Order: sequence, then C-alpha cells, then structure tokens
Amino acid sequence: MQCEMTARKDGRNADAEQAGGEFHWAFRADPGAVREALGRVVAWFSCQMSEDEAGTLELALAEVLNNVVEHGYAGLDPGPVNLCISRGPDGLSCRISDRGNPMPGLKLPDGEMQPVADEIEDMAEGGWGWAMIRELTRDLTYQRGDQSNCVSFRLPITPN
Repeated sequence: MQCEMTARKDGRNADAEQAGGEFHWAFRADPGAVREALGRVVAWFSCQMSEDEAGTLELALAEVLNNVVEHGYAGLDPGPVNLCISRGPDGLSCRISDRGNPMPGLKLPDGEMQPVADEIEDMAEGGWGWAMIRELTRDLTYQRGDQSNCVSFRLPITPN
C-alpha cells in the first residue's frame, strides 16, 4: 500500500465497497471526525474479526488519529486526514496520511512504556500512546514526503 493524499473532487467519501474491498475515509482533523471514522471502521470490519480484534483495531487507530489531531495539526487549521485499510492474508494493513506538521526528527517516537509510579499523583501523563501502538501492531512505519505524513502498520487478525 502506497502512502498518498487522495480525495474526491466533490469532497465526499467514496463508499468502501466501491473501493475494491478497501476501506477509505477522508475527513478533517478534529476529534468529532475521528470518532466518526472509528465508528465506521468498526462497523465495516466487525463481521470480519473477533470482538477483541475489533477493539484492538479501534484502539490502535484511535491513538494514531488522535495524535494527528493533537500534534500533527498543532498550530495549524484542521486539515485533511486519509484513512485506508485493506484486508490481506496476514491481517489488516492500515495507512493514515495527513498534511500536518512532520514528526519530530522525521521519525516515530520511541514509544517506551513509562514506569508506573507508586503514587497516582506521580504517574506520568502522556507517553503511553506510541508504546501501546507499537505493542498492538506490526510493521509500523512513518514516511514524510510531498508535504505529507504517512503512518502505516499491520494488525494481525485471525483468518476468516
């Protein structure tokens, strides 16, 4: 799957069935649109995987998409986000592209799990998302090109 920013000229999303079995959804980078995208993904793939796998897909996508909204477009007007998911023999291949700020250092965060503090008030806020994404997914990559970011990963699921 190649990373690119694509959108229909009329601004509407193509129905996933019309996209050759791939799920495609384009939206603006805002929390409400992320919630809608996650709902559509789960509805589309829920009959193709277990409830646990659907939850894992939703959690991994929510972490990536919320990072795009919160950090990728920080200081910018909410811009386009494209989400593409295809099913293959080794799981779901997911690709998220946006035109937001590049990742610091042009690479994914290390995502090391934060130590758990003895007292709740001493617990670190943040820093868990990328560790969780790395734990839940396989083949996680980031590319920056043509003023766009692309994060892709594979989510292993049980064959139908």
